[in-house]
Amino acid sequence: MNEIEAQKLIIITAPSGSGKTTIVHHLLAQIPSLRFSVSACTRSPRLNEIDGVNYHFITVENFTRKIANHEFAEFEMVYEGKYYGTLKAELQRIWDDQKYPLTDIDVQGALRLMKHYGKQAISLFIKAPSIEELKNRLIMRGTETPESLKERIDKAAEELKYAQQFDHVIINDQLEIACQKAKTIIENFIL
Repeated sequence: MNEIEAQKLIIITAPSGSGKTTIVHHLLAQIPSLRFSVSACTRSPRLNEIDGVNYHFITVENFTRKIANHEFAEFEMVYEGKYYGTLKAELQRIWDDQKYPLTDIDVQGALRLMKHYGKQAISLFIKAPSIEELKNRLIMRGTETPESLKERIDKAAEELKYAQQFDHVIINDQLEIACQKAKTIIENFIL
């Protein structure tokens, strides 16, 4: 792979509960040239999450210091007091390894990466078949309080308005089909 090819970026986004993470895991298992770009965040780890694997869990103070030092390709306060971002060094680490970074990020962060990287990037928006199905998936997760569930559903309704700004929209009503569509799109982009 030449240097220009090595700078390609795969951006995957979705409202919470759309099945994005499951699709990302499938893609990483099926396409050996992809590497997961570990985002940074200021929230606490969920059960079974590992620092440096699922996220770089950092303090708000450390995060804002990195913002001031222009160390992020994109960042956002996704929920009140909870920052998420893509470190430039993380993308570069993957490119230096001659692989393609695959980002799994929120909609606003994805839009910023698309603007910054242009044709170097391909973007996929994953969505559940309906808001009701999305709500059911979030409830089944068992990680939400009634307040956080409402916050996530309200945010999802807002994020769905941006779906058409992405290169590809995949409706995840049948996981196997959604995974195959995403795999085909990405393989066509990187080959």
